[in-house]
Amino acid sequence: MSSKQLLFTVPDDCEGMKLRTYLRKKCGVSARIITLLKREKDGILRDNKIIRTVDTINSGDIIILNLPDDKNEITPIKGDLKVLFEDDYIIAIDKPAGMPVHPTKVHQLDTLANILKYIQNERGESYTFRAVNRLDKDTSGIVLIAKDKYTATALQNSVDKTYLAVCEGVITESGTIDKPIGLKDGHTVQREVRADGKHAVTHFAPLKNNGAHTLLKITLETGRTHQIRCHMASIGHPLAGDDMYGGSLDYIKRQALHCESVSFVHPITNENIVINSDLPEDIKSI
Repeated sequence: MSSKQLLFTVPDDCEGMKLRTYLRKKCGVSARIITLLKREKDGILRDNKIIRTVDTINSGDIIILNLPDDKNEITPIKGDLKVLFEDDYIIAIDKPAGMPVHPTKVHQLDTLANILKYIQNERGESYTFRAVNRLDKDTSGIVLIAKDKYTATALQNSVDKTYLAVCEGVITESGTIDKPIGLKDGHTVQREVRADGKHAVTHFAPLKNNGAHTLLKITLETGRTHQIRCHMASIGHPLAGDDMYGGSLDYIKRQALHCESVSFVHPITNENIVINSDLPEDIKSI
């Protein structure tokens, strides 16, 4: 029994195309998913009849993909999550500061994934935890989770994210930081700007300041670990509360960083989706 069924109607310009080409080029289905579906009974159907990926398709054909049930071995833990958006394919959670996104060696039972697994069990649902974007434990805001392999693949590198951050000092003009980032020598977590690092680009715009701190709107061209934190520190404006990168703990006890909005074209419905999250009180108070 499949947990998810995807339907695609073949358009006129795909008349006579091989099914595999159609799925890969026009529908964005990965080669890995196609291989998985070929092993499943009734994994790929045309008008409810079995079709091979080497067969040609016709305009108006309805192609059905029956995605198999996922395995989810995360331990369920009861807890509360604020859901900002949800449908059969995607769920967006407003993650509080202090909550890890997924289990690690240090955090096995206190993560967003653990609580979501409990909620799935209560609803009789089962899907693998696939976070489209991931936030540090102490960064708050929107975490987007895809409920199946196809949606997760389709959303990769297709989601626009906006962050709000409070940095130390006054910034009055917008700017771009284009500096490579890599792991700091002798450290397992902390990053630094270094010549042999990976390409990283951060755009920032000041929204307001109080003479000691500046509220920034930040967008990223790349998604490196600790990118915003490392980049802002590199120009002499570490985030408030980010003591790993030189920020003071006097006004807030965690990095003042929040994922405020995400936007994307829904891979199934083709709707433009925009999801927003309010700035938490600890950042507002600065």
